Amino acid sequence: MRKSKFSVQPRTLKRLIEEATVDCYDEWEQASGFLAKIQDHATCPVAARVVGEPVQVVGFDSAEGGTDIVALCKRQGKTYKIGVLSLEWDGKPPKGAEWIEAYRAWLRGA
Repeated sequence: MRKSKFSVQPRTLKRLIEEATVDCYDEWEQASGFLAKIQDHATCPVAARVVGEPVQVVGFDSAEGGTDIVALCKRQGKTYKIGVLSLEWDGKPPKGAEWIEAYRAWLRGA
């Protein structure tokens, strides 16, 4: 399978970032806002790849003690917590992937 190029227009990213972080006072609350949006909008389960290996994304969560968001990925009967930014999509990205891209842009300071 060929990995797809996925991009979201800067104007859309800005709107999504504002929506996820509205009324947030610090980075932890902002990251929680992104997690809520990703959980609400991203399709699960969905096939993805992590370092080229196929996984099934079954959910999303926050990493312990930080502002990182992780994907709950199943592979060969085990569930792993993988940084959400490590996910790669084969073909068309799933519904809600734009929220992950907005989170990526927010981390870069957009």
